[in-house]
Amino acid sequence: MKQHDINTCDKSRRIQRGNDTCGDKRVKALVLTGFGLNCDMETAYAFELAGAKADRVHINSLISGKVDLNDFHILAFGGGFSWGDDHGAGVIQSLKLKNHIGEKIISFVNQGKLVIGICNGFQTLVNLGLLPGIDRDYTTRSVALTWNDCGNFRNQWVDMIVNPDSPCVFTKGLVMQEMVTQTSYSQKPYKLELPVRHAQGKFVADPSVVEKLIANNQVVLRYATFKNKKSVINAKANADMVNINSEIEPAMQRFPMNPNGSVYDIAGICDSSGHIFGLMPHPEAYNHYTNHPDWTIKREKIKRVLHKSDSNESILLNEASENRSVTPGIQIFINGVNYMASTI
Repeated sequence: MKQHDINTCDKSRRIQRGNDTCGDKRVKALVLTGFGLNCDMETAYAFELAGAKADRVHINSLISGKVDLNDFHILAFGGGFSWGDDHGAGVIQSLKLKNHIGEKIISFVNQGKLVIGICNGFQTLVNLGLLPGIDRDYTTRSVALTWNDCGNFRNQWVDMIVNPDSPCVFTKGLVMQEMVTQTSYSQKPYKLELPVRHAQGKFVADPSVVEKLIANNQVVLRYATFKNKKSVINAKANADMVNINSEIEPAMQRFPMNPNGSVYDIAGICDSSGHIFGLMPHPEAYNHYTNHPDWTIKREKIKRVLHKSDSNESILLNEASENRSVTPGIQIFINGVNYMASTI
């Protein structure tokens, strides 16, 4: 398959803040595609919004050497059903990559470059041994992602707690941005909402491995719930401001808040360097504020505030549009792109 570049150096299509990454120093992201992967377009688009030059590359082009991994700064394993999840989710893809270019991938990581694995990509990373990468061991398989406890495919939005002490590059300083007025977001640290779409997302490992991950702050994301869900729902229904940050707590393996039964409610982990990040939820699927299931409620909040406001309505709406441009999902990609931009 011909390498496909979906991006151009068009600043108007990007929402990245900070350093300009056009030209020779522009961050380049390789988004893997082929054989059952089906989230490559969205993932490449997310990197494009984040300011990177995103190329969708077929796995065969990478294995054959037609496309050189060393030409890129970020490697993305996206979602889908690689090889139809035959022999287990991500198993065949990981074996194909490990047998042909395993050493090249480890060399890529050792150069300080970034890797992100989303859903099926996360499953591939743990089968490759790139995660959990404790003490930078990128060959040992010590964790797994297996069948959901509920026994079926889950397609839902989940609440998560973000570990502020994690070394993960992609989540540094990440906050949950909840639009509460037409001009600003309420910045709620360490809480994140994203959709999940998987049948094999249950994170399992020996207790000793989980303890090491916790001690090293390599557990980046945990499924969560609200201490008083009813009060939060009522607050949303009344379009009132609600400080969700003080209400959230780990799901404690309760379904459906923890959609798969993962131990310690683990939704995402990173290696010890923070450069390799794997997560079951889909940040690329939250690329616009209208992707969120409650976006109409948020819009109603704007209307009610505007109704009570004496300010100029057009100015307020313009500011609201600007503030909505970066979703928490896209912020994950921006963090990775900005980190690599600072190193090249």
